[in-house]
Amino acid sequence: MIPAISLEVTVLLLGIFLLLTESFSKSDDKRGLAKTAITILLALVGFSFFAKSDVGNLAPFYTADATALFFKRIALLTTIVVLVMALEYKSVLAKFIPGETPGAGLGEFYSLPVFTCAGLMFMASAIDFIFIFVALELVTISFYVLVAYMRRHTASLEAGVKYLILGALSTGFLVYGITWIFGVTGQTNLAAIGNVLKTGEVAQAPLLFGIVLVLIALGFKVAAVPFQLWVPDVYQGAPTPITAFLSVGSKAAGFIVLLRVLEPFLAAPVVGGKVLSVLAVLAGATVIYGNLAALPQDNFKRLLAYSSIGHAGYLLIAVASVRETTGSLGSAGVAVGFYLAGYLLMTLLSFLVMIVVANHSRGDDILHFNGLAKRSPFLAFALLAAMLSLAGVPFTAGFIGKFLVFAAAVQAGQYILIGLGIITVAAGFYYYLRVVAAMYWQEPGDETPIILAPLTKFTIGALTVGIFVFGIFPQPILASLKGVPIEAREVVQQ
Repeated sequence: MIPAISLEVTVLLLGIFLLLTESFSKSDDKRGLAKTAITILLALVGFSFFAKSDVGNLAPFYTADATALFFKRIALLTTIVVLVMALEYKSVLAKFIPGETPGAGLGEFYSLPVFTCAGLMFMASAIDFIFIFVALELVTISFYVLVAYMRRHTASLEAGVKYLILGALSTGFLVYGITWIFGVTGQTNLAAIGNVLKTGEVAQAPLLFGIVLVLIALGFKVAAVPFQLWVPDVYQGAPTPITAFLSVGSKAAGFIVLLRVLEPFLAAPVVGGKVLSVLAVLAGATVIYGNLAALPQDNFKRLLAYSSIGHAGYLLIAVASVRETTGSLGSAGVAVGFYLAGYLLMTLLSFLVMIVVANHSRGDDILHFNGLAKRSPFLAFALLAAMLSLAGVPFTAGFIGKFLVFAAAVQAGQYILIGLGIITVAAGFYYYLRVVAAMYWQEPGDETPIILAPLTKFTIGALTVGIFVFGIFPQPILASLKGVPIEAREVVQQ
């Protein structure tokens, strides 16, 4: 058994090692840095199953429960696939990064996602507002750089400025909210805050004000309506591997923090019901806006951006379905965990296929996928699997995720949200199947076969298999969530 904190420490040391190696390396080929990072991160995924939960003196700030370890694995796997994407994206980066040598700037582009991964892993274990803030800033500052990394690309610079402004605004809301909560409770540790709230001897109005400010900040991070304004432009302008990282890694970390922050407040009789009402409104607005805005999109990258907002809405439906009376995350915790695991597979697969197609077709509009089945049956089938899973077709991971979300909502009596969810799922079928129709029923503009690098082909195959395996046998992921309270697993067994 190894200490859980050693996982994050190793990732940080890896990031420092990559930067130092890049600084002193005389080679123009920086791909070895990415491959080294991929190898070590894969090893850490394996070591994470041997991590022990004893955190010693870190207990007031850091936890290593089953939920934290599960989200650490999501962060590691997401970073691995993002680095594979970065290798495929090399030719695009070279056009927009100024430098005297062909490999200028690539080493840092391969290193920064590793630091982002460390921040995401810290966020998964953070149980104190101060630690949450520090981990969140490590992630956010890394993304500031990565989003605007293509300095000669106007859209990337615009995306970076927008993300910087809205990220700073989000940070301000978070710090101000933490200040109000500390002023009312005298605590920053989430468990200690819960103990204070259970006494009922707190001022309700300033407490609610602080909670709302924190929810606004986290709403920016998970792209909930009306805080989603940055998503379409940032997703489209950022380098595609970073768009995928934002879509999966940032969202997963945002939701684990949201779940941890909500737990003590939901156990408090004075605020629990009001917080759930706010979340229900956010969930309804997010799921409607994300899915309806995706309908007219002709650019695949922008379509996935609005789709990401819609999926945030489904996740918020689960969060709004927690058990107010007990403060237990229950079936909502399982639904969020499984949904994010499935979302990792299908979204990263979509972005990886898009990068390959864009490299060979000079664009990422849906029309560039025309006739993909003739150019590369393997890529077409992989993207078909991703689209079916995103839509929620049975025997895919996406279907199980949506089933768990709706099961949690039924238990909580959130019938309006269930109705909205069913309607918007139908809308999702339309815009996801537009991509499928382009691949299989349209004639290709270019019939040149697409040749894949071995690592890219293996990654695409693994993600595709994962979508169907976990859609038919979800038990391995559910077992990883064993730290969630027992009533959650009863829903799955039923």
